[in-house]
Amino acid sequence: MEMVKNVVPWSIRIFISALFLVSAFAKIYPDPSFYFSITKFEYSQLYPMGFSPELAVYFSRVLIGIEFALGFLLLFPFNLKKIVIPATIIMLAVFAIHLSIEIVSGNNSGNCGCFGSLLPMTPLQALIKNILSIGLLVILLLKFSDRMRVNNNFLAITNITTACVLFLFMLIPIQKKTTTMAPVSVETEEPVIPNNTDTTEVKTNDVINDMNATDVKIEEPKGPAKKASGYAKYFPKIDEGKKILCFFAPTCEHCMQTGKDLTELRKVDPTFPEVQIIFMDEAPEEIPAFFKFAGAEYKHMVMDIVAFWTALGNNKDTPGVVYLWNGNTMKFYNGTEGKDKFNKAELKKLVKKESY
Repeated sequence: MEMVKNVVPWSIRIFISALFLVSAFAKIYPDPSFYFSITKFEYSQLYPMGFSPELAVYFSRVLIGIEFALGFLLLFPFNLKKIVIPATIIMLAVFAIHLSIEIVSGNNSGNCGCFGSLLPMTPLQALIKNILSIGLLVILLLKFSDRMRVNNNFLAITNITTACVLFLFMLIPIQKKTTTMAPVSVETEEPVIPNNTDTTEVKTNDVINDMNATDVKIEEPKGPAKKASGYAKYFPKIDEGKKILCFFAPTCEHCMQTGKDLTELRKVDPTFPEVQIIFMDEAPEEIPAFFKFAGAEYKHMVMDIVAFWTALGNNKDTPGVVYLWNGNTMKFYNGTEGKDKFNKAELKKLVKKESY
């Protein structure tokens, strides 16, 4: 019995500590530069709550820093009963209230973002998790407080918290807002020539621009009536015929794989629509590595992070792939889960259709 009384409080502290540490880490996982993940958290979680883009970049780092700090402090004896555990309960309660509002508002689908993309949870699942965590902490205070060694050291608490918050700002410095770059037309280092093309007729001075320009003009079906897609401000001719518009982050592994899949589709089908990419302004220096992995370079532009998420659309995620026909959105793939995630085989069939 005595052993149980000693083991239980430590088990609760370790469990709640792990929840906070994993939650904090998940919000910056799995992006190597961390910008993609944290901006995704800001756009999907903070903007809908009314945070401005300017305030969100600070709040996100402070919040994640505090989560890290509470996760560590639960393992130390510093002011556990007076400060650390009550502060943890308050933070969980605030999250629970927010989740309750989301559920009452009818937003009980999709990932709540508590554990980022590492452990997707619905708002209801997250609410249950928070309520159970609060219950465990209350039990810890009421039943096992005498079993916790206490060291009244407020300075240690402030130092650990400050260090965690500052670490987030150093790990993910706030970037200056950039202006949207004009589309960049690029060429492939090793142009891909369709299998049914006679390579002996290609002159040495001919240039194939990112596999989108050829000497053979292929007549496309007329398709649906032309309409304004809203993307012409990025690529002027995108509403003419069939086009593929992608929303990628340069270091996103799923985006890189999708780019490679599109290249493979273009290799086997010379009539495959022109591919154009809008990159998030997150580690733009990695774009050459992105194209190297994808196997081809495409006409692209780099867009400010806030503008990128706005252009991608509410409740949508990367990788985003839009199949347009005369400006009509025939298919909008986005994210890595569910029915809307990119489907290479399905897209291949869709672009071959001559009617709609």
